[in-house]
Amino acid sequence: MTNNFLLLNSDKTEILLIGQKNNTQNLLTYNLQLDGCTVTSTTVKSLGVILDSNLSFENHISHVTKTAFFHLRNIAKLRNMLPVSDAEKLVHAFMTSRLDYCNALLGGCPASSINKLQIVQNAAARVLTRSRKYDHITPILKSLHWLPIRFRISYKIVLLTYKALNGLAPAYLTSILPRYNPSHSLRSQNSGLLLVPRIAKSTKGGRAFSHLAPKLWNSLPDNVRGSDTLSLFKSRLKTHLFSQAFK
Repeated sequence: MTNNFLLLNSDKTEILLIGQKNNTQNLLTYNLQLDGCTVTSTTVKSLGVILDSNLSFENHISHVTKTAFFHLRNIAKLRNMLPVSDAEKLVHAFMTSRLDYCNALLGGCPASSINKLQIVQNAAARVLTRSRKYDHITPILKSLHWLPIRFRISYKIVLLTYKALNGLAPAYLTSILPRYNPSHSLRSQNSGLLLVPRIAKSTKGGRAFSHLAPKLWNSLPDNVRGSDTLSLFKSRLKTHLFSQAFK
């Protein structure tokens, strides 16, 4: 930083050790001395995303849930004075945008974590449609054409994959998505499939983009993977995920 004429603010510097739980438990009290200040932290925020040492994103999900419910309560107070179209704009501006922000990082997270965000979306759908608390939520989401949270995460990951394969994403993403090239002539060799790398632990390695993205990509129908344009891919992908979510 000195070589680039930058000043490091030691009072605002955070440190985070990321690793397996059994390796990081003994380092919970680890701290760094910097310009006479002790730097220690259990979580750090990067581009609005709260990271923890195990990359569980529990803190981030809790923060998003709390913020989204705060805005939903304010929207609910105004709901009777707003038409559906205007109320939906508020929901998308203050809630959906937060649920979708960097949601590709949540791929492979436990269902218990994703369900916390799903509860937020369900509550927003009920406020928007003026539904009762115990009304079945699936028909409500379907009528609004809202993909559930789990499928919104898959949508974002697969969309990034399409962009990476078509030169619309950073090169480092493309480099970790090798094409599937079988050693023998097979019918699947021209299907646009990706190579799914082997992993040691499904709980951690299964969440990596290099593993999860090819796995989701290969599960798509051929007509979706073979879309010629980005807009056509988005349309076909949403139609496919919509049918999967509400079948």
